[in-house]
Amino acid sequence: MNDPLKVAVAGLGTVGAGVVKLLADHKDLLAARAGRPVVVSAVSARSRSRDRGVDLSSYAWFDDPVALVREAKADVVVELIGGSDGPAKAVCETALDLGLPVVTANKALLAHHGLALAARAEATGAGLWFEAAVAGGIPIIKALREGLAANRIDALHGILNGTCNYILTTMRESGRDFADVLAEAQALGYAEADPGFDIDGIDAAHKLALLASLAFHVPVDLGGVSIQGIRHISSLDIRFADELGYRIKLLAMARRTTEGVEQRVAPVMVPLDAPLAHVEGVNNAVVTEGDFVGRSVFQGRGAGAGPTASAVVADLIDLARGHKVPVFGVPSSALSALPRAEPEDHVGRYYVRLMVVDRPGVFAEVAAALRDEQVSMESVLQRARDPGETVPVVMTLHDTGEAAMTRALARIGSIDAMVEPPRVIRIEQF
Repeated sequence: MNDPLKVAVAGLGTVGAGVVKLLADHKDLLAARAGRPVVVSAVSARSRSRDRGVDLSSYAWFDDPVALVREAKADVVVELIGGSDGPAKAVCETALDLGLPVVTANKALLAHHGLALAARAEATGAGLWFEAAVAGGIPIIKALREGLAANRIDALHGILNGTCNYILTTMRESGRDFADVLAEAQALGYAEADPGFDIDGIDAAHKLALLASLAFHVPVDLGGVSIQGIRHISSLDIRFADELGYRIKLLAMARRTTEGVEQRVAPVMVPLDAPLAHVEGVNNAVVTEGDFVGRSVFQGRGAGAGPTASAVVADLIDLARGHKVPVFGVPSSALSALPRAEPEDHVGRYYVRLMVVDRPGVFAEVAAALRDEQVSMESVLQRARDPGETVPVVMTLHDTGEAAMTRALARIGSIDAMVEPPRVIRIEQF
């Protein structure tokens, strides 16, 4: 076990350069922990001349990442190209078919092709490792796959996107609106020029699909994730949430129900006494519920070169030690599909905000629409306005079926005094 573990790195963006730097800076520490040196032997990226802040002169360079896999004579391939198809997929498939283990941070690739890649890894005896794909430096993959392996996991929920958490935190702290804070996040590098992948919930959905597979031993089911982003959240909603004793967070949630597995990414009202209510800024956190261990909370930095490189290298240390586990905790053939619990089957509490012209009879029409669908109001907040002005009306609803609530709100939205569609946010009690 004294021979070095030779690593080929495909992709030298922020994370790839971070991995190379970490392996160089901590080479003695890592060798002691791994029982052998862990060294980069070859790299691949699109531009050789770009300054990445690390010395790459001693490594074999490949312009073609697939050629890197075939020709570098490495012991493991680290895929950090990104994307659900194209070169990233080709690199992983080629490596696994050759029996080379793969370490990746690519949640999109795994969310779309994880089951097929796991079967490939099993067929050749290669490993597929992806601690860095979810929640950056938080070791949630190892926790679900190994640390909590003795438990039946019935539910998990978490803040899995730092961009959205930063935006919602800053909106609450500053009182500014979504568009203004998003522009600031882009200027600071917390949000991409095209932020849709983050703010529309897609990034969190990819991660949730992987966590649900690990937690429940089901095939990765990205199509089963109900996805809603944060574009519609206003500073007004955040102020009302604070008044009601909640924080608004974009949560990724998966749970076993009597109907099957529910997976949802959506803005949620989180009680102030819940662990996730105080996870702020770009941080991530995941909460799991196990039958023997109870609640476990994992929190830390969820993105960036340092945390993500840390997770990649943790997988490399496991490989250097000769440690192997099934990709999703059990062999891919043992993953058992369960029915999807559809969003409309959900029963729970809701926050509803209406913007209405203050005139006689409007509230009676709203109450009638709720009554006819057997939806019960828990509380109502209304600010005084002069007659004829627009006024926000905030309701919280008792436990109700989502399908009934949706029908009631469709009717309420058609009332001519409504100046915008009703805004709805789930209230969760953790």
